[in-house]
Amino acid sequence: MKPVFSKNIPKPVGPYSPAVKANGFLFISGQLGMDVHGIVKETIEEQTKQVLENIKAILAEENLGLENVVKVTVYLKNMEDFAKMNSVYEKYFKTPARMTCGGLSFSKNFKIEIEAIASYE
Repeated sequence: MKPVFSKNIPKPVGPYSPAVKANGFLFISGQLGMDVHGIVKETIEEQTKQVLENIKAILAEENLGLENVVKVTVYLKNMEDFAKMNSVYEKYFKTPARMTCGGLSFSKNFKIEIEAIASYE
């Protein structure tokens, strides 16, 4: 197991790694709609884009891209944001497996969190 960090995403605020490489996979911890400077984006569209850019930055640390992602889990504060989130998401992903759930409680003004699993194959 190898932790993976990136200077291009916000630093973890707890005892966890942004991602862990293990058994041919990269397990990416849940990413929030905040940039490296700690600025939380306002809208669901902006937050979704920021989350996916953070995921791209983590993948790049391992010379991987979005095409290596095999599973995505999307957590929404409000399921009414699903269509807006999906309109941004589909610009990044086409084929990975995905699960989306809503009605979650987040700190600050976060509206979305996404975790992902990528394959090194």
